[in-house]
Amino acid sequence: MTEMSRRILLIVHQENSDPGRIGHLVQAFGYAPHLCRHACGDPLPRNLDDYAGVVVFGGPMSANDDTCLDFVRSELDWLALPLAAGIPFLGVCLGAQLLARHLGAAVAPHPDGYHEIGYHPVRATPAGRALFEPQQYFYQWHGEGFALPAGAELLACGDHFENQAFRHGNAYGIQFHPEVTLDMMHRWTATSAHRMVLPGAQARDAQLRGHRSHDAGVDRWIRNFLRVWLDAEARPASAQAVRLEAAAAG
Repeated sequence: MTEMSRRILLIVHQENSDPGRIGHLVQAFGYAPHLCRHACGDPLPRNLDDYAGVVVFGGPMSANDDTCLDFVRSELDWLALPLAAGIPFLGVCLGAQLLARHLGAAVAPHPDGYHEIGYHPVRATPAGRALFEPQQYFYQWHGEGFALPAGAELLACGDHFENQAFRHGNAYGIQFHPEVTLDMMHRWTATSAHRMVLPGAQARDAQLRGHRSHDAGVDRWIRNFLRVWLDAEARPASAQAVRLEAAAAG
């Protein structure tokens, strides 16, 4: 891998969006983050020869907004590029929903209007046991979920939005937010306090208690996941072949 190809493309969807813990870990692992705010006018790369991976983050818009938001349509189409290149791809929340839609699966609200906002349990499927504990709590912030694309492996499931993580080749989609830091949680819960009354949303103090209880486990998980994910180009493997690293927090 050349020095130039040690860049990771990080696509965010608002002017003040922050790649959070994922951005920090990309740098800690020796990669250079390249932040792209496509929704704010930044162009998407036309080729990915200089990149070792792509992460598409979340946002308040819907993956179904392609008829009213040009950047959603262009991102849906652009996803053909990283998938064809076979480089590691990670979609987080909206990014996972865009990936699912690109692969032909539906994205839709919960039929009962339920939202997941706060810490909710995520359980490993048989295909995901090498990447997930039997049950873990992750920070969530969404009112829509994705159907499982054809040919994808379901890696983790949840109570209200069943599909929480999937793998399709070197591409992963996760519904939850392992990138969120405590500072980000303070901002989200302050600027979007009106969403705390939605069905399924946890109160701000409950979210902060959840952070104290679960963030160390989230940190271990994302460190291990990124090691696996960044090694995917050199060593493609099924999720079952990956060994969970107990020392991942170091």
